[in-house]
Amino acid sequence: MQRQGKVQRNTFETQIALSIDLDGQGTSQVSTGVPFLDHMLTLFSKHGLFDFTVNATGDTDVDDHHTTEDVGICLGQAIKSAIGDKTGIKRYGHAIVPMDDALAEVVIDLSDRPHFIFKGDIPSQKVGTFDTELVTEFLEKLSIESRMNLHVIVHYGQNTHHIIEAVFKALGRALDTATIVDSRITGVLSTKGTLG
Repeated sequence: MQRQGKVQRNTFETQIALSIDLDGQGTSQVSTGVPFLDHMLTLFSKHGLFDFTVNATGDTDVDDHHTTEDVGICLGQAIKSAIGDKTGIKRYGHAIVPMDDALAEVVIDLSDRPHFIFKGDIPSQKVGTFDTELVTEFLEKLSIESRMNLHVIVHYGQNTHHIIEAVFKALGRALDTATIVDSRITGVLSTKGTLG
């Protein structure tokens, strides 16, 4: 069973082609025109063991907002497509990842009921040229479009780069756990018999 999702999105602001294979080895080809986002998405792919490609161009001459937001939208849609009807998946995923001084936790429920919570501080407004407020923008759009219940907790940290890196690594690991197919599960993992 191939669990792959592909999305193309073209607007006046961005042009994006994205694909993900949930049963990959962590290889990625990432080019968004936003270097810090490229770095975070590469980490997400490697630590989630997803094969992942994204080619995006956008109005980064304005700022990185539209590109970051739209990549989050496309990744969410691709994940939703790749997991299909969610038969047999574990549904829940949880990861706590340290990165030097920082500790981040990500908890996922692929419930078909999107909800996003972010708790914790990102100390700096920028990492290089990247506006750090775009991290929550990206994650919120990912949650909505994948129909994922996503909770992100930054327990502590002083270095903003380390904090965000821990979040993206934990996101990959938690999503990997949630999407694992367990042969013991018949249908979907819900006493209702359906998700949503």
